[in-house]
Amino acid sequence: MGTWFSASAVIPALTQAWQINAMQAVWLTASVQVGFVVGAVAAAALNLSDRLPPQMVAGYAALGAALSTAGIAIWVEGYLPAVALRVLTGMFLAGVYPVAMQLMASWFGPTARGLALGILIGALALGSALPHLLRGLDQLPWQSVMLTAALLSGAAAIIALTLIKPGKYAKSPGTEHRPKYALEMFRDIGPRLANIGYFGHMWELYALWTWLPLFLVAATSANEATAGIASFLTIGIAGGVGGLIGGWASGRFGRGRASAVAMIISGICCLVSPLFFNSSWPVMILLLGVWGASAVADSPVFSTALSEVADARYTGTALTTQTAIGFLLTLVTIQTVPMVAELIGWQYSFLILAPGPLLGAVAMRMYRQRVEGGREKSQISVQGSS
Repeated sequence: MGTWFSASAVIPALTQAWQINAMQAVWLTASVQVGFVVGAVAAAALNLSDRLPPQMVAGYAALGAALSTAGIAIWVEGYLPAVALRVLTGMFLAGVYPVAMQLMASWFGPTARGLALGILIGALALGSALPHLLRGLDQLPWQSVMLTAALLSGAAAIIALTLIKPGKYAKSPGTEHRPKYALEMFRDIGPRLANIGYFGHMWELYALWTWLPLFLVAATSANEATAGIASFLTIGIAGGVGGLIGGWASGRFGRGRASAVAMIISGICCLVSPLFFNSSWPVMILLLGVWGASAVADSPVFSTALSEVADARYTGTALTTQTAIGFLLTLVTIQTVPMVAELIGWQYSFLILAPGPLLGAVAMRMYRQRVEGGREKSQISVQGSS
């Protein structure tokens, strides 16, 4: 996943090298989102990871992401070819992220699945943040940052193709082709609420991750290296810890309750972010630590919840559809945040992210009451009758 933000982490350097404007810089990240949505829709329509060995899908997709990212660093000398390769990177990543969740879920039953996916999401956050760290350390050339991300993706491809296999909870490849399930799952209350919660989460997360470095530069007058390291700590370290806590809490307190609490906290962070603008670094780091952890803590919960309430034969399709729509939403906020910043300043730019997690919390509270509550009543009824 380091390939995702490999260009975002070096936007200031690319702005100078290629003489691009602010809107063009937006599309160095937004193009990955576009590619991801296209790739995810195609994979869901084909039921790809439900009909083929998922580890092979993930392995070859990671290899494709590595090659398209390396291509920018080695061959590209201008903006448009870079955007085209970023779209291609996003298409390949649609075969990595949701398929990795499918594989992880296949190894664990309901009791341990939340924590397992929390570990996976924590690794995702850490990997996504690595380009910020690389850029922050010794101001590496932008080509070196992207090549490092590509090499890590290539290593992941080798691991997936040679060492990973589905677990005992996986359905055998060869499931009947059923593209309609991508939409049919929304008829059921469980998948519908789990997806709505995820969409609220995505409204906030990737816009926060994309624009946090520029927010910090504006708020603290930090240089690019300092903002990069602070972004790595927020996304990679705090986010990784948040994923672990969220996964554990979903098993301990229930999917709906754990995700709703995390979303309320991150929504509050959005709302109070203007108050922390121009604050000292210790105060800013405190906010970023809480925000970075809470913005990620709910992520493994949605994947866990959907893997439990969707048709088990089409878990991969359900997760891929969920991420496709979620990343489509990120296109809106990734483009809107810098527009708001230009109109009223970076101090208030993250306020528009608050409705997502707050509305998502409402959906997951309903999930707690109507899905988990109904399941608990059924279990009590069965125990009473026995």
